Amino acid sequence: MRLKTLQIAAGLGAAIAFLLAFMAAGALLASLLFAIIGAALVAWIAYGVAKTLLDRRLSQDRHRALPPSAS
Repeated sequence: MRLKTLQIAAGLGAAIAFLLAFMAAGALLASLLFAIIGAALVAWIAYGVAKTLLDRRLSQDRHRALPPSAS
């Protein structure tokens, strides 16, 4: 059985479509991975800043002078 030109063109088109679909799926996975990494880094930075500010505030409260006693 001999393939016709239209069948060869359709086969090449299907191969290109599958290639593009796999590339898009890979790009989706890569962008999802980088988005997760970016979100984790932002959360880590926010946690560090919040922890630093809270530690600084707690240490200031500990070293604040006590009010004079009413004796």
